[in-house]
Amino acid sequence: MPHSSLKLTGLLLSLLLSCATFAAEPVSLNPAHPDRYTVVKGDTLWGIAGSFLRDPWQWPEVWYVNPQIENPHLIYPGDIIALSYLNGKPRLSLQRGVSGTVKLSPQIRSTPIDMAIPVIPMGDIMPFLSRPYVMDKKDMDAAPYIVSFREERIAGSTNDKIYVRSIETEEHSRYDVIRPGKPYKDADTGEILGYEAMYIGTAELERTGDPASLILLDTKMEVITGQRLIPVVYDKVQQDFYPKSPDKLINGNIIAVFNGVSQIGPQNIVVLDRGADDGLAPGHTLTIEQRGATIFDRVSPEPHDKVKLPDEKAGVLMVFRTFPRVSFGIVMSATSVIHVLDRVHTP
Repeated sequence: MPHSSLKLTGLLLSLLLSCATFAAEPVSLNPAHPDRYTVVKGDTLWGIAGSFLRDPWQWPEVWYVNPQIENPHLIYPGDIIALSYLNGKPRLSLQRGVSGTVKLSPQIRSTPIDMAIPVIPMGDIMPFLSRPYVMDKKDMDAAPYIVSFREERIAGSTNDKIYVRSIETEEHSRYDVIRPGKPYKDADTGEILGYEAMYIGTAELERTGDPASLILLDTKMEVITGQRLIPVVYDKVQQDFYPKSPDKLINGNIIAVFNGVSQIGPQNIVVLDRGADDGLAPGHTLTIEQRGATIFDRVSPEPHDKVKLPDEKAGVLMVFRTFPRVSFGIVMSATSVIHVLDRVHTP
């Protein structure tokens, strides 16, 4: 067989083996796992999964759904998580406790959804579930914008009237005022994937037209001319995240972090240069790898010889909000300091 054919055959075999390994990665238990665990208030699904499993994102692979239990995917304080084995493989099942039910009448009992434990600490991500936004330049440029303020003001705040070009219909009654921010770029190619749209405040439509008039209801920062408005859509905020590995191989990068930190750790919110168009969805977990530095080889006889150190695993994040080409994620665990431009990939 020609040498080139051997190389191609070897490459195909290695790809098949890597895919097989990716698809059949065995579930590993936490060496210190309990056999039973009683859920308490303040628990999260991620924390419970981590007490049983080495990799909490493998929870769906071991979770046994008992059809006799109402809402078996929802877990409440007082419930018991039990570990057992089926054909030699670990399985986690639910025993419904008494504190997860509320008596409504002598005949009816109901389990309120809002009493269920969250997958992750929801307080950390709530401000990012509906705002800020990521928009492409075309949509940003097409959005209505503030052209003036009443009483010749140069800036506006709560209760001020603004004039906007242009809102011609009453389809939406409330609008978020946004400020175009920095571009989000693919860390590998430099391509612009979208623009940060920072939330400035909310305004209520008073009169349609060109210009339309609106009243500022709430402002977080100074409102100035040129800032854009986008309709407030009252969609239900997603809170039912379930950690799992993406269905396909994802390779991306952390391209930004919120709140101005330089060293990223657990519960920090990060921006990824991969989104829904790449196969990411809320709940998907990704491994974070710290990029290996490129250093001078001081032993080499070549004075300018450099060597790239290998990337090292640094943590795990979970995606909780996706846009077409960008995603927001929360760092769930970190074994070393994480930085912008560190890599992320399917576990």
